[in-house]
Amino acid sequence: MATQSKQLNLISSESLAEIDVWIAKYPSNQKQSAVMAALRIVQDQNQGWLTTELMDEIATYLGMPAIAVYEVASFYSMYELKPVGKHKVCVCTNLSCMLNGVDKIVAHLEEKYGIKLGETSTDGKVTLKEVECLGACGGAPVIQLGRQYYENLTPEILDSILDKLE
Repeated sequence: MATQSKQLNLISSESLAEIDVWIAKYPSNQKQSAVMAALRIVQDQNQGWLTTELMDEIATYLGMPAIAVYEVASFYSMYELKPVGKHKVCVCTNLSCMLNGVDKIVAHLEEKYGIKLGETSTDGKVTLKEVECLGACGGAPVIQLGRQYYENLTPEILDSILDKLE
């Protein structure tokens, strides 16, 4: 364990303990099954984004090739590979949201923060991210803010949500 702790100097002991809870859910020879949880945990530890070095440590801890960790992190939209704002606003632009006016929501967000989808406000407060689907088509248009979904949005409803952000 001493050599492993030398290699793992970026992931906090609290994060490793949380990853261990996920590892315990799988057969002992399938530690890599906890990769998605590990990525989320470490991303949360690192102000919402993953560095190559952090992903390398996850690979070491889970006993898997680093490229396999990179593949997971780059495939799923919930992982960030560059710094993001304090608040990440994920905007679904898929068909149901498009048909229900997400274009007005996007225009409103871009005007409100002076940025486009994929950008972060100059004060570092907000990142706007386009996502393919949030799986909440019945409540379109929808955004995800942190781990919370907000549905049936209008610019006015959106402002009442966003104006409460610190």
